[in-house]
Amino acid sequence: MKISPIRNEKDYQKALDRLEEIFDAKKGTDEGDELEILSILIDRHENEKFPIGMPDPIEAIKFRMEQMGMKQKDLAEVVGFKSRVSEILSKKRKLTLGMIRKLNSTLHIPTEVLVQDY
Repeated sequence: MKISPIRNEKDYQKALDRLEEIFDAKKGTDEGDELEILSILIDRHENEKFPIGMPDPIEAIKFRMEQMGMKQKDLAEVVGFKSRVSEILSKKRKLTLGMIRKLNSTLHIPTEVLVQDY
């Protein structure tokens, strides 16, 4: 087991290829340990090289509504009037702290997503 840091695309590809070779290794074996270490290195490299930012708050609300089969009238029960929902979803009105709390508890959208500027 010779593991080295991932410094470039070639190292990254080599690590991925090796990970694929030993993917079914059993825990507690040399290959199992290698698999665990390679997974950590690859994950760290991908997080640094290809960071995934937080979603736009309004897009997160729309996505969650779609997942839950909600309509705008359903969201009005959470944040207030139907016209307010329309203004929020079209980004004409900002979310208030009270709305953020209700959206977090009802739609289970993390507050760190909802409090972002948009």
